[in-house]
Amino acid sequence: MKRFYGRETELKQLKDIQQKSTKGSQFTVLTGRRRIGKTQLLLKAFEKTEMLYFFVARKSEVLLCKDFQKEIVEKLNIPISGEVNSFATLFEYLLRFSETKNITLVIDEFQEFYSVNPSVYSEMQRIWDVFHARGKLNLIVCGSVVSLMHHIFQNNKEPLFGRAQHNIQLKAFDTQTLKTILKDYHPKYKPDDLLALFIFTGGVAKYVQLFMDNKATTRNKMIACLTAENSIFIQEGKNMLIEEFGRDYAVYFSILSCIAEGKNRRSEMENMLQKEVGGYLSKMEHDYRLISRFTPVFSESSKHMRYVMDDNFLHFWFRFMYKYSHIIEIGALNQLKMIIDRDYETYSGLMLERYFRTKARESKKFTQIGGYWNRKGDLEIDFIAINEIEKKMKVAEIKRKKEKIRLPLLQQKMQRLISSYPKLTGYRIQYCSWGLEDM
Repeated sequence: MKRFYGRETELKQLKDIQQKSTKGSQFTVLTGRRRIGKTQLLLKAFEKTEMLYFFVARKSEVLLCKDFQKEIVEKLNIPISGEVNSFATLFEYLLRFSETKNITLVIDEFQEFYSVNPSVYSEMQRIWDVFHARGKLNLIVCGSVVSLMHHIFQNNKEPLFGRAQHNIQLKAFDTQTLKTILKDYHPKYKPDDLLALFIFTGGVAKYVQLFMDNKATTRNKMIACLTAENSIFIQEGKNMLIEEFGRDYAVYFSILSCIAEGKNRRSEMENMLQKEVGGYLSKMEHDYRLISRFTPVFSESSKHMRYVMDDNFLHFWFRFMYKYSHIIEIGALNQLKMIIDRDYETYSGLMLERYFRTKARESKKFTQIGGYWNRKGDLEIDFIAINEIEKKMKVAEIKRKKEKIRLPLLQQKMQRLISSYPKLTGYRIQYCSWGLEDM
């Protein structure tokens, strides 16, 4: 993709921070999952400023400093005498230098200092505390291993706790941006093509770019791209999460596989895996930010709670790539493509509900968004969005084929629900039937 899409809010925020740094040093933490577009955002935000870009690769501190020293000499056009073998020395040098000149320093994959030299964090804390008030350094650190970045900056026992003045979490492209991109590359796209892009990429910038660059702008072409020989998508989930989970990754993968298969209650997972999973679920929810709790709207009990995977691509990857890894291992990728084609309509029907919930959240018009189901399973409503201030509700039945929806049946379900929750009496209710054409 040649055009830079979206990110208007984040670009403005970063430019405002850069402006503040001309009067006093600023420390910003940028987090986001792998491939979300953090580096491209930073390059775009500071393309017209003097910016140093340090990438923390897994190699010795001496070699890293050699790379960083070269970047300083080339970008700032200032000589550094002798070899510098410690990052702390370079960091102090830059903070002191910023006393006379405002500069931006981006440190990418910041969490990798754990592998290089963990003492870097305490050394940075000492240097920042001593020198930042005098300098004009715009410091941005970013990382893709969310759990480690959270630990570095949110754990009150860590040296850099409380040092960052700004925290930006980069999220996926919203549904409107996905529409804009797809229209630019395929002006006559069909709703099913947009749904496929939403399902397979979840709005992750790199995945969207890979599809567009490969002219995979229709549902069928996207599936072909996913299952092509040497496709990066095939091992992507594994490559992304093994480092997060460490040696227990097999247990985490099994739990995520259960959720992707629809076994999304804790009791169902424990029956399936014959293992207590509460601790793992808690870590995935709070530390790794991969899952969240989904409870029926209006319900005050956790008995009906389900777990959902927040990342569309990972949900798809566990449902198809991980589940059928035995097929991938023997190289039968065409068979995998046939399975995805076979199951796509059913799978995408469920993801269509997620699309409309996502769209409703983006509108910022509601105070609560979700669905409803009871324990017996005889009362289920796909979509309920509530505005508690204006006492309004939007209630919808969602199917790929809109003609299969019966609104009178939906109204009957809602009346049953209202009889259980008298506080809903008096709400104005808009009933909707949504299909692919309403995306």
